[in-house]
Amino acid sequence: MRFVLTADHETPERAPLVIRPGDIVQVGDRDTEWPTFVFVTTPQGAGWVPSRHLDIDGFVGIVRVGYHTTELPASSGETVDVLADDPESDWSWCRDTDGREGWIPHRVLST
Repeated sequence: MRFVLTADHETPERAPLVIRPGDIVQVGDRDTEWPTFVFVTTPQGAGWVPSRHLDIDGFVGIVRVGYHTTELPASSGETVDVLADDPESDWSWCRDTDGREGWIPHRVLST
């Protein structure tokens, strides 16, 4: 389904992180704006991951479901195709007109 951005979406400064089932991660704080996400750190980097993708015991987590933290930079008025929707986290995996893919929050998407 095609959506139009109602506001700009800027990406974080840190490099995207890919985690796979079985990976062990250090679990940090829960996000105050997006409460379904926790901050994880691995030897490869760090990023925000939905907590439901992890089995968490204290500050250590084992990845149950793989996740890629890439966010898609986009400007208000651009169109994107939603390839996968995650209503629990309020984000969608999208593809822009140049073929780039990544996460965009629902709050900036409009049909």
